[in-house]
Amino acid sequence: MTARPILELRASVRKRIRDVFDGLGFVEVDTPVLSREVLPEAHIDPIAVPLDGGPPRFLQASPEALMKRLLAAGAGPIYQFARSFRAGERGRQHDLEFVLLEWYAPQTSLADAAGLLDRLCGAALGTQGIERVSCREAFLTHAGVDPLAAPLEEMHAAIGRAGIAMPAAWEAAAPADRWDRAFEILLAEVVQPRLGHGRPTLLEAWPVSQAAFARLDPDTGHTAQRFELFVGGVELANGWEEETRREIVAARIAAANAARVADGRPALPEPARLLAAHGAAMPDGVGAALGFDRLVMLAAGADSIDAVRCFSSTDA
Repeated sequence: MTARPILELRASVRKRIRDVFDGLGFVEVDTPVLSREVLPEAHIDPIAVPLDGGPPRFLQASPEALMKRLLAAGAGPIYQFARSFRAGERGRQHDLEFVLLEWYAPQTSLADAAGLLDRLCGAALGTQGIERVSCREAFLTHAGVDPLAAPLEEMHAAIGRAGIAMPAAWEAAAPADRWDRAFEILLAEVVQPRLGHGRPTLLEAWPVSQAAFARLDPDTGHTAQRFELFVGGVELANGWEEETRREIVAARIAAANAARVADGRPALPEPARLLAAHGAAMPDGVGAALGFDRLVMLAAGADSIDAVRCFSSTDA
């Protein structure tokens, strides 16, 4: 593609997405790209920017922390096309800098999120309908293992049946971390490629150890109210019903930092202002993030985000 068709395609998809959100009463927002705080996550490395000889500021890996502070300040339903940055990520569907479409819908549920994702995919990709599948069902069908009940040995055996070589760092990890890594390997290599063919697939009801910042199922506590969306085997979006209790969010941030240290990476500063926004002022609801570059890639029928961008991190 030359520059003009790429620009027109991106603008067209962006307009169709805006029309959906604006029609539902969302407000488009902008938040800072550079912040003193960053949301610590176990497997995402932010890019630090030293300024004025003081503590570094961070290019945001997503606008989550700042958008949640807007929620606590009474913003209501909001969305954003956000420039986002992650160190060490470069591939056909990854880059150091990319665009996230992120939104927050107070007082909504996973069922509402499924309906919204159906509308977004219909507007951008022309799909009709969305399949909702639990992690348990998907893993049993495609990997022959129940992720809600299988011990590490069964997860390891499922990886072996799939003919996947275990990473060199496998044995050095703690047992609990090895289970999570086994889950992630099976998801990425065995389950994900088989999802979202014919119509988008929403993968729901995740193991508790994979909750991130999702609340647990209030009825059982055995699964997390998290989801990921797949289209044609591509991970397109993820989100969850938000955990709003400050002490729970603080504990998960501490766990993410502990996992970073165990993996040989530095802990990140605790985001005090984000934590202060949690509690009574933070509304219940769903938050989600969708890879806009991947969405345009799928709309174009391409196999790389570089095919639908005029610049990448290697030529900017």
